Amino acid sequence: MEPRFSPRLCFGSCTRCGEAVYAAGGACKAMGHLFHNTCFTCAVCNKQLKGQPFFTVLGQIYCEDDFLFSGVHPPEEVCNSCGSSITDLVLQAQRKSYHPTCFRCVVCRQELEGQPFAVDSDSRVYCVIDYHRIQSALCGACMMPILPTEGSADSIRVASCKKYYHVECYSGEVNLI
Repeated sequence: MEPRFSPRLCFGSCTRCGEAVYAAGGACKAMGHLFHNTCFTCAVCNKQLKGQPFFTVLGQIYCEDDFLFSGVHPPEEVCNSCGSSITDLVLQAQRKSYHPTCFRCVVCRQELEGQPFAVDSDSRVYCVIDYHRIQSALCGACMMPILPTEGSADSIRVASCKKYYHVECYSGEVNLI
């Protein structure tokens, strides 16, 4: 006598829903667990994954697209300067990523990897010299930028009546008219 296939033969319980799994055609096994085909789906888009590539993160199952593009998988680093993918060394500055060769002063284009730099209110990166030259206050007397003395990072200036002066340019006179 030949054994007969019974469509009601139970293979076990579905890992996702916990209900009995009947008939081999409606079930699949993945990661050592049994699932109904309708239960073995992507956690984001609910696409059925039987026979498809899938990924797991913290117990959740994802299709390839959602794993790569929905934020489940960390995105590749993109250079804030050139917009290209960073596949080698990443330079991080001001919570942004750069190729080391792309991290440059916006004025003189000098590479700034390992160098002191400054950032303006619009998040533009400068070498220290150009930052002071462009961003420094102008002297109210001679109209020249008030720059740090050589070897210093600080500018010394006199503030009077909403104007700034070089120490040597300030006369101490106040014109209130």
